[in-house]
Amino acid sequence: MAASWETIAAKKRQALADSIPQEWRIPADVMPPESQDDVTGFPEASGWFTPEELAITSATVAELLPKLAAGQLSSEAVTRAFCKRAAAAHQLTNCLSETLFDTAITTAKSLDAHLAETGKPIGPLHGLPISLKDNFNLKGLDSTVGFTSHVGNPATYDAVLAELLREAGAVFYVKTNVPTAMMIAESVNNTFGRTVSPQNRKCTSGGSSGGESALIAFKGSPIGVGTDIGGSLRIPAACTGIFTLKASFGRFPTLRCRSGMPGQEAVASINGPMARTLEDIELYSRAVVGAEPWRKDPRALPIPWRAASLGPKLKIGVMWDDGMAFPTPPVTRALREAVDKLSAAGHEIVEWSSEHQHEGLQLLGRMFVADGGEAIRNELERTGEPWRPEMELYSTATSLSGLQYWQLHAERQDYQKKYLDRWLAAGIDVLLCPTTPFSSVENGKFKHVGYTGVYNVLDYACISFPTGTRVDQAVDVAQDLSTYEPLSPLDKEIQEEYNPAAVHGLMVNLQLVAQRLEEEKCVEMCKVVLQALGQGAPGTNL
Repeated sequence: MAASWETIAAKKRQALADSIPQEWRIPADVMPPESQDDVTGFPEASGWFTPEELAITSATVAELLPKLAAGQLSSEAVTRAFCKRAAAAHQLTNCLSETLFDTAITTAKSLDAHLAETGKPIGPLHGLPISLKDNFNLKGLDSTVGFTSHVGNPATYDAVLAELLREAGAVFYVKTNVPTAMMIAESVNNTFGRTVSPQNRKCTSGGSSGGESALIAFKGSPIGVGTDIGGSLRIPAACTGIFTLKASFGRFPTLRCRSGMPGQEAVASINGPMARTLEDIELYSRAVVGAEPWRKDPRALPIPWRAASLGPKLKIGVMWDDGMAFPTPPVTRALREAVDKLSAAGHEIVEWSSEHQHEGLQLLGRMFVADGGEAIRNELERTGEPWRPEMELYSTATSLSGLQYWQLHAERQDYQKKYLDRWLAAGIDVLLCPTTPFSSVENGKFKHVGYTGVYNVLDYACISFPTGTRVDQAVDVAQDLSTYEPLSPLDKEIQEEYNPAAVHGLMVNLQLVAQRLEEEKCVEMCKVVLQALGQGAPGTNL
C-alpha cells in the first residue's frame, strides 16, 4: 500500500532535520523562545558563533570574493560559516528544503587546493557559497517544488545555471523552501510547511522565493538565486528588505529547472539573484552573463553584459497605485519621500497612470490557469495531497481550448504593444512604483501580485530595492475606514487587515521598472535612485 502524503511529508521533514549535524544544532540554552519575533540578532547575541564566523557571514559578496581569490580567506572556512548560519536560519525560520553540507565542504577544500597549487582562482565566483531555490535541479537531490509527489525522486542532472555557477567557482550548500508549485505569494506547502521572516516570525518572507529571502535576511547566504513568474523574486525581496533583479527572459539561463506547471510558457519564468547589496546583484549578473549562457541554453540570448549610459538627469514615471489596491501607509510614505528626494536632486518626475494595470493582471491570471489547473491537480492526486486554500484559483479553473490559448497570446501581444507605445510617448527612462501593497504582512495575509505580475506579462526588467525607510507604527497609522474610499473589495480587505504594530521597524522596498532587456540600465538607474535617497555607494549594506 502506497504511503500517504502525510507520511511522505513527515519523513522528508525528518530527513531534512537529521541532515543538520549536531555541531550546527542550536543549543537549547541559547535557542530563542518561540515568542521572540525578530531573530536576526541571534547570531551576534547568542555567543554560539565565533568572531570569525560572524565576520564572514556579515560580509558582502564584493568583500568576500577578492579575499577568496587571493587566498586570504579559505573557501572551506567561508563555506563552513555559511553552512552553520544557514542551519541556524532553518531552525528558526524553516527556510530550507535540502542541505548538501558534506558535498559543499568537499568542494570548498578542492577549490582551496586548486588555488594553492596554481595560484589562480577557478573563476569569478571562486569559493563563494551560493544558495539555490528548491526548483534548481542538482543531481542526486530532490526538487519537490512543494509537492509530496516529487519527494524521493532526485534529479539526474544539474540545471544549466548550476553548471555555469559551478564552473565559475561557486559552492552549493543548501536549497530553499517554496510554496506549492511555486504559485503562492507566501512560501508555504504541505511538504515542508511555512517559511517565516527572521525579522518578524509572525510575518511572511514572501513567495515563491521566500526560503531564499529569509535565508539571506538572516545572513545565512551571501547571495542566492530565486525565480519570478509573477513577482516571486520581487515580493520576497520586499518582505525582507533586500535587493533583487528580475531580468527579461533570456538574460539568465532557465534550462533544466523544475517547474510547478511544466510547459506553461505564455508568461515566462525567469531566475535572478537576491542579495543584501546592489553591488552584489551586479557582480553576480556580470559573472553569469559573462559565462555566455547561450552556449548551454538554446533560449538564452547572446547579449553580453553591456555598459549603460545615462543622461545627467532621469525622467521618472511614478505610479502611486495600480488602480486595484492602494499600498498600505508605510509604502505610500516611502514612495512619497523617494519622489521628493529625486525631485530635489533634479530628476524630472511625471505621473504614470494605472489605466492598463488591471488588463495586464487579468492576462496573467488567465495564462496561469489556461490548463484548468490540471498540471497541479495531477501532481496532488498522485499522493492524495489536498489543495491548499491559497490555490483556489487553480482548483476551480476551467481549461482553454487550443484556439482560445492562441487568442490569449494575441491579446498579450496587443497589450505589450499598447504599453510600449504609451511608455515611448511619455519619454520616461524608468518607472517607480510599489513592489507590493505591503512592507511585509502577517503570515497568511498576503494579497495581490498586481504591482509585480504585470511586468512579467510585459517581460520588463525590474529591481526591487530597499529604500532605507522603515515602518513607524506611530506615523504609518491605519486608514480611517469610516471615510476611506477603497478602489475595490480587495483594497478594502487589504486596508482593513493592515496592522502597523505587526510590521513596525521593517524595511520598505519599492520597485524600479525598465524596458525589456534593459537590465544594465535598470541597475545603473537604481544606483542613481539610491544616491538620491541618501543610501550612499551602491554597495551599501542595508
